[in-house]
Amino acid sequence: LTVALGQIGNFLAYTAVPTVLVTPLGALGVPFGSILASYLLKEKLNILGKLGCLLSCAGSVVLIIHSPKSESVTTQAELEEKLTNPVFVGYLCIVLLMLLLLIFWIAPAHGPTNIMVYISICSLLGSFTVPSTKGIGLAAQDIFHNNPSSQRALYLCLVLLAVLGCSIIIQFRYINKALECFDSSVFGAIYYVVFTTLVLLASAILFREWSNVGVVDFLGMACGFTTVSIGIVLIQVFKEFNFSIGDLNKPNMKTD
Repeated sequence: LTVALGQIGNFLAYTAVPTVLVTPLGALGVPFGSILASYLLKEKLNILGKLGCLLSCAGSVVLIIHSPKSESVTTQAELEEKLTNPVFVGYLCIVLLMLLLLIFWIAPAHGPTNIMVYISICSLLGSFTVPSTKGIGLAAQDIFHNNPSSQRALYLCLVLLAVLGCSIIIQFRYINKALECFDSSVFGAIYYVVFTTLVLLASAILFREWSNVGVVDFLGMACGFTTVSIGIVLIQVFKEFNFSIGDLNKPNMKTD
């Protein structure tokens, strides 16, 4: 139930605010989950994990302050125009070619030994997942209207739903493969950074949400995303380290 509510919240967020803000903020589930687990499940949260939670929250605040204040695509007609843009079509062709190479040639040979293979597949599929989710929200606004564009909106929504469903199913398959071969903490940290980067790239090409962002705001968002990423790495990768503030007060015993 909570997962379903979370996905509904993500869907509503993608239809209401720019993708460049929603996707990086999805990482807030990691520090909040770690804090709740430390209180409810009595899991130990070391000093590095606490620092990671602080950095994730601080970076998220910076992202919110410097994010675009308005949507660049707000109607179905604008969405259709963006989808047929030659630059975005070329980007999709490159992504599809890379996915074919990774899935059919590279993954069978190097997937179990190289964590970046499975992460690359899942992250490239995210280039379809997040824009499709946002597109469905935009197309759904015209489906129930009695106008000539409602039929086209229905067809567009069905196509995007099919793309979304296929990409999610393939992502789940390779995420499970990765978790069978690699540590979940390391995979989760690297996956967040690569996935978010590629989703932001796809959204920038499709929706052009960066067109109204100044240099200061761009640098602010880059710093915020970097801060959040460092926080996620500290929480996920170093959570097994037995290190606390009390260890700093221990005398350094040297032997001759």
